[in-house]
Amino acid sequence: MEDRKTVDPPHPARDVTEHVGYRLKRTAAALRGAMDKALREHGLTVPQYACLELLDQQPGLSNAELARGAFVTRQSMNVVLRGLQDADLIFRPASADHGRALPAHLTAEGRSRLDAARSAVYAIERHMVDAVPQRRLAALLTDLDRMAEALGG
Repeated sequence: MEDRKTVDPPHPARDVTEHVGYRLKRTAAALRGAMDKALREHGLTVPQYACLELLDQQPGLSNAELARGAFVTRQSMNVVLRGLQDADLIFRPASADHGRALPAHLTAEGRSRLDAARSAVYAIERHMVDAVPQRRLAALLTDLDRMAEALGG
């Protein structure tokens, strides 16, 4: 019989479902599912919505900047941008003024679609945040930022 080395969990937990990472993943999956469903009604995916939000805040971002902001690879963002461009939600110049980056901008239709989708997404976040006592929300956000920073994110 093989000897198994035991490893102590990082904090008291009876099983994997009590680990912080598991709980974060469960919450992220629930949020993603709710957003997928709501955004489908607006003809958007979560990465497309994230891209539109980023471009609304910072017009002219490049593919690489959008990929970082939307938590996808550059290759995936290329697909996202192509789809948004084909749907006339964004426009990019045919060639770059300098370098290889093609800055992206929202079209009027893109801004309109974003405004409609944003209401649905914000309603989901409001529902999620309402589950946390208001007095604890700022601390929760700070703790989530600290965890991300601890992992290099």
